[in-house]
Amino acid sequence: MFESLSDKLESAFKQIKGQGRITELNIAATIKEIRRALIDADVNYKIAKEFTDKVKDKAVGEKVINAVSPGQLMTKIVKDELAELMGGEASEFNAKGNPAVILIAGLQGSGKTTFSAKLANYLKAKKGLSPMLVAADIYRPAAMEQLRILGEQIEVDVYIEEENKDVVSIVQNALKESRSKNKNVLIIDTAGRLAIDEAMMTEVANIKNAVNPKEILFVVDSMTGQDAVNTAKAFNDRLDFSGVVLTKLDGDTRGGAALSIKYTVNKPIKFISQGEKMDTLDVFYPERMAQRILGMGDITTLVEKAQEQFDEEQTRRLNKKIRKNEFDFADFKQQLEQIKKMGNLKDLMGMIPGIGKQIKNIDISDDSFKGIEAIINSMTPFERGNPDVIDGGRKKRIAMGSGKDISEVNAFIKQFEQMRDMMKTMNKMPMGRMMPGLGRTR
Repeated sequence: MFESLSDKLESAFKQIKGQGRITELNIAATIKEIRRALIDADVNYKIAKEFTDKVKDKAVGEKVINAVSPGQLMTKIVKDELAELMGGEASEFNAKGNPAVILIAGLQGSGKTTFSAKLANYLKAKKGLSPMLVAADIYRPAAMEQLRILGEQIEVDVYIEEENKDVVSIVQNALKESRSKNKNVLIIDTAGRLAIDEAMMTEVANIKNAVNPKEILFVVDSMTGQDAVNTAKAFNDRLDFSGVVLTKLDGDTRGGAALSIKYTVNKPIKFISQGEKMDTLDVFYPERMAQRILGMGDITTLVEKAQEQFDEEQTRRLNKKIRKNEFDFADFKQQLEQIKKMGNLKDLMGMIPGIGKQIKNIDISDDSFKGIEAIINSMTPFERGNPDVIDGGRKKRIAMGSGKDISEVNAFIKQFEQMRDMMKTMNKMPMGRMMPGLGRTR
């Protein structure tokens, strides 16, 4: 995400030359390039100008210590200001109530229905809540059916009244139903339009008045840039929503919506969504997003995703095997399965500092592990548990069973042996404690 903006900002920082102090003279070109990069990313000129003025005020007179370059110092200042522009800190999400009503609003095509299901899945899987979804979009063809299918996927009840055309009565009936079923969250997927119109605004406002929601979330297609910000302002004037959701961040996102929306409507971005899978929803952390925009990675989110997937007892057993150099192909396959659950592989690698730039033009498919899995699946259970017994004859049989060339099997086994040696070494180092499956447990 934000690749173009990242590249232009990186180029701007390289223009600062020399050591000593940062002055208006030696950062003039850099400030101009930063402003141009923001405007190209579809950030309003006024916001871009105010942003770069703040950066300049903070930077001028700063002493550059020997340990860093002027460009690195400017990167730090811009990172802090970007985080502040996007809200500073993560915002609280209120899902407490009997039930807590969450109203989802936005234009047609912004991803409201998919987000509604993702939010239900998030609250169920990560917060231990019991949500119910309401199909309150009675206009879009197949809208109810889409929500019904998504609800079945995540095993969440969906309230639907196919014949009722009174949306307010639908949500009121859904509220009664949710209480009778002891649901503690009610998520209302409302109708959108292709453009803002009075009828749509009135309908959403009437729903708000009827059910008094704890949260009103405005869903924004992040690929629409400044148009999304203007739409958000119009919605906020009528609904006074509590937060913003940025969807489609895996697309060709220039960044304008993410960088401008908090400034424009003074409402926090609460969630970001990318992809169609139901588990691709994340809490929005301004500082982490600023780091990713500037190519610093996001190791905190990476570790959190790993911790969600790696079982502590299983990790303890695995560490014990690593220390004894007993890590085998069965363990390796299990680790692959857990990594796949963490999310998109290229996105995960992009969270590692310094890696994002290196892989931006490389196609890394989520199917990258299929060949490896085929080779492991072609081994007998004994071979998976005892890698050292795999000789030439066994390799030929494994190659035939997996549909791979013998050279591919040889290369994989050699890489596995090298990785096993590296893991044993890393296990002895303090860094190895950072990630599950590598470090020692106490």
